[in-house]
Amino acid sequence: MITFLVAIALLVIAYFTYGKFVEKTFGVDEERQTPAYANQDGVDYVPMHKQKNALIQLLNIAGTGPIFGPIMGALFGPVAFLWIVLGSIFAGGVHDYLTGMISIRNRGAHIPELAGKFLGKIAKHLVNFFALLLLLLVGTVFVTTPASLLHVLIDGKVALIVIVMVIFTYFLLSTILPIDKIIGRIYPFFGAVLLIGTIGVGIALIFSDYSIPELNIQNMHPENTPILPILFLTITCGALSGFHATQSPLIARTTQKEKEGRYIFYGMMVAEGVIAMIWAAAAISLFDGQTLQGLINEGTASLVVNEVSMTLLGAVGGTIAVLGAVVLPITSGDTAFRAARNIIADYLNINQIKLAKRLAIAIPLFVVSYWLTTIDFNILWRYFSFANQGTAALALWIGTMYLLVKKKNYFIALIPALFITDMVIAYILYDSNLGFGLSYSTSHIGGLITTVLIAVLFFWKGKKNKMENLQVDLEVQDSKNDVA
Repeated sequence: MITFLVAIALLVIAYFTYGKFVEKTFGVDEERQTPAYANQDGVDYVPMHKQKNALIQLLNIAGTGPIFGPIMGALFGPVAFLWIVLGSIFAGGVHDYLTGMISIRNRGAHIPELAGKFLGKIAKHLVNFFALLLLLLVGTVFVTTPASLLHVLIDGKVALIVIVMVIFTYFLLSTILPIDKIIGRIYPFFGAVLLIGTIGVGIALIFSDYSIPELNIQNMHPENTPILPILFLTITCGALSGFHATQSPLIARTTQKEKEGRYIFYGMMVAEGVIAMIWAAAAISLFDGQTLQGLINEGTASLVVNEVSMTLLGAVGGTIAVLGAVVLPITSGDTAFRAARNIIADYLNINQIKLAKRLAIAIPLFVVSYWLTTIDFNILWRYFSFANQGTAALALWIGTMYLLVKKKNYFIALIPALFITDMVIAYILYDSNLGFGLSYSTSHIGGLITTVLIAVLFFWKGKKNKMENLQVDLEVQDSKNDVA
């Protein structure tokens, strides 16, 4: 119990301390015109209030990940708490803040465009591939998981395919309509359901007869799966998630002032960390490893969510909690497809003011996504995890380069970039289903060597950027782009 309460307190304190330090390091300009005004088009660039932007950002980034990921991460035991707290404060919060703010400084640009500007053309194409793959997987996973949750909640009285098609229809509308017409209007209601359900589970757990275990770094996974690197690709949303790098630019296009960035980007990452802590603690407290593994294998983490909610809150409160868990993936899936549309439009330079042009990009995305729903969920989740953290690593390298050429303290982004790059490479070398299936020690040695080589190339590129005067007053250059 003490570990859980201290973890929640550390997350909240971090917003006012380390979050403020990151903001000061970046250097906000309160007088600078944001893309919401400079590029206002009534579709994607629409000025919205800070509170609405923050709520949309939270619901965008907090998909199935901060529930399903921590539940599956709970198989490792209380060591999951450590990654959620440290990851949210020093990696996820920095990642989200820098991605959002650098996007604001660059006309609300999405991550592939930012990669091209700061890391080069090859990086732009690589990030474009990773981002689109990730968004398609996210959109698909976030159709499948809420559909399965609803199917369990209503005891199978409505066919699963019907629920899937209803969610797909909503996703299509939220993808092609102006952001303030559906997303901006219904998210406050979704947010209320999420907060009531999640806070209800947290409070009920604290005052229940179940004991929340204290911090223990011993690996408790029933299948003896290694903590390094698997834990860091299992718990993504709720600690560090590349998916957030695809979502922050959406809100970068609706943010009214740069000063609001810490609240919207860093603050909502902290809030997601709290959500992740609650569900990880609930899963660890209510189930032993074998039982938890059995429930996950039987029906993904949906059965665990249902069991936890009904056990702690009863029928009525449990239903609200499950609906809150349904809200999260739905409010991330819709913006996943929207972000994918924006990225393709930016990459191909297709204006999105006309509805027909939005449909021309959106419809093929949904066709591919529907096909992906026929693939086994566990396979989808593995690919999602790899693409997610691969994108996070790339986004952190972009943030590091920005701070480097601006002569700021780039270590706040460099350290988490090095760490997650190493974990991603070690994972792809070790995993036999997705990667090369090498031995554990060989995978980690390969991860370290490759990460060092990437760092060397990165600093060579940084030196080249300085020689080409990329560091010369980026704000002024971006202002000229805004006007153009």
